[in-house]
Amino acid sequence: MMPTEGLMPVPVVAGLIRDGHFLCLAGDEAALRQLPPGNWIGGTIPYFMSAAGAVVSRERVYVQQIADFLSPPRLRFYDAASLPQLCRNAPEHGYSLLIVPAFSACHSDFARHAPNYEDMYLKPLAGWVAGTHLDDLGRAAPRVVYGPTGQFSSELAVVMDVALPPSRFAHIDIVNRFKPGDGDAIHFADTGFSAQTCHINGEPANLADYLSARQVDTRLPLVADYCGASVNVSFKQVDTVAKRVEFYAPVFPGLSYRLATPAAVPASLAAGGQAPATFACNCILDFLYRGQDGRPAEGLAGPATFGEIGYQLLNQTEVYLTIR
Repeated sequence: MMPTEGLMPVPVVAGLIRDGHFLCLAGDEAALRQLPPGNWIGGTIPYFMSAAGAVVSRERVYVQQIADFLSPPRLRFYDAASLPQLCRNAPEHGYSLLIVPAFSACHSDFARHAPNYEDMYLKPLAGWVAGTHLDDLGRAAPRVVYGPTGQFSSELAVVMDVALPPSRFAHIDIVNRFKPGDGDAIHFADTGFSAQTCHINGEPANLADYLSARQVDTRLPLVADYCGASVNVSFKQVDTVAKRVEFYAPVFPGLSYRLATPAAVPASLAAGGQAPATFACNCILDFLYRGQDGRPAEGLAGPATFGEIGYQLLNQTEVYLTIR
């Protein structure tokens, strides 16, 4: 029997598409452009976590098959104006998979406003942020693909809505290998992907100066408590000349951020004991900082992305969706 999930050569993926399977695909743009139209959505990325460990491939495509649905899944594009409707339009019983191109208006809007979207957190939503090979940053645009027509877009988001039978339900798990440390409390006055000023333990400060003076390891993110869940904000750049810090996700006012400390991995995940995932993704930063030492993906194989979606935008986090 032909495999229907995992990292595969383009001809094998093309065969699955022609056979009518509903698929969520990840691959380099050149590989995705070789695929025929069909029942799929996709995004550009050449980094993957596999059972064998970290893999970089511009030739192969990562396949995640969508099954167990009540009726054929619905595929669609969203622009920045219509994206806030995605949860309202989602099936009443099922889930949605969302792929957003990095650095687009959809990416910015979702990062800043997704927690306030109508029906957010009431309907399962998972997905990822498409990217490029790091060597191509600034030269190639991250793109998503609407499989029924083969249309690529660097500005639109693509969604697959999956309705499930009454006896099945979708469950999203978010694995964060970090927790807030016991160091200084950092607060921001404004929402944004960058910051200069902040308050540290209640005193005004410049964040770039603070990080530089303490020689902080910026491979560790900032972490805040979002309604009981630890959510990471990863560092993109610390510019000590402009005295500005850039992030991969926005910081929000009203939250207390602390530099991260490693957290224990759930025992079931470390042992590979979780249910098989219909969808999973990991972070490109985790791929770079932790994944290239040859360790396996601990059961969560999938693309290593420019951002993970477990309801809202996440960083340095593993997200997986199971059907139970």
